[in-house]
Amino acid sequence: MKENELHRRRLISAKQSEESIAKIEGQGSYKLAFADHEFLLQDDLRAVRLQLEYLKPQLTLEKHQVDATIVVFGSARFLSPEQAQHDVRMAEHALAEEPGNDSLKGNLKRAQRALKNSGYYQQAMDFSRIATEHNLKHDEENLMIVSGGGPGIMEAANRGAMEAGGESIGLNIVLPHEQRPNPYITPEYCFQFHYFAIRKMHFLQRARALVAFPGGFGTLDELFETLTLVQTKKSEPVPIVLVGSEFWRRAVDFDLLVEEGTIAEYDLDLFQIVDSAEEAWQAICHCYDLKNGSKG
Repeated sequence: MKENELHRRRLISAKQSEESIAKIEGQGSYKLAFADHEFLLQDDLRAVRLQLEYLKPQLTLEKHQVDATIVVFGSARFLSPEQAQHDVRMAEHALAEEPGNDSLKGNLKRAQRALKNSGYYQQAMDFSRIATEHNLKHDEENLMIVSGGGPGIMEAANRGAMEAGGESIGLNIVLPHEQRPNPYITPEYCFQFHYFAIRKMHFLQRARALVAFPGGFGTLDELFETLTLVQTKKSEPVPIVLVGSEFWRRAVDFDLLVEEGTIAEYDLDLFQIVDSAEEAWQAICHCYDLKNGSKG
């Protein structure tokens, strides 16, 4: 027997043991399933992700006993009146410097249109303020404002609730061009979704009213999905209030749908069209016989 073999260390050193364990722990198979990000993002785990995405807001809202909401929809592109006024002034100043510039003329025209539409932002903010002030006076009739969590009408809804001293919910969605949450959402009620279907479920699960301001495809999608659920009796009727008659009567020809037989005339009773935040709130108060309406 060689002398170095006789005196060679027989026990594994602490360093060798640590290196062996590190190799094992570095493998994805060793990670706890719920802590393995790569594992959870596999296509085969989509059903699990759907369940988790539903449960996270669900458990939070249940914990805080939030069970009745007013959903506010509308364009993400509408600006606040103060921002729209600022943009018009800037566009006017730029055009004054170069009166013949067609591009600057177009900028001014768009800024003026944005200023006109900022009235809807103000109305959404006023509506949420009115509803939240009522909630704060009548806790048993608390209808918390919920929005899509982004800019435009969504921001206005959360802002109105915050300025009234109340809380509100924001249901954000992950988009290719990132939608950041607006700063007026109550932080513990600011959620983020990957799946539109789960987000829609949370919009409508607690909804006791839907207030839709002018908007694009997203607003129309949510509006018609709600109308369909009520029309087909998958959901009990709730007040569905469209704010802005000039916009809605041009955007959707409901009378044509009746004339062509694609909906029944009584389907027009599923919603109402109003022109102010106060009218929208009164429509909800009338449906639920809320105390003293907006006067609280």
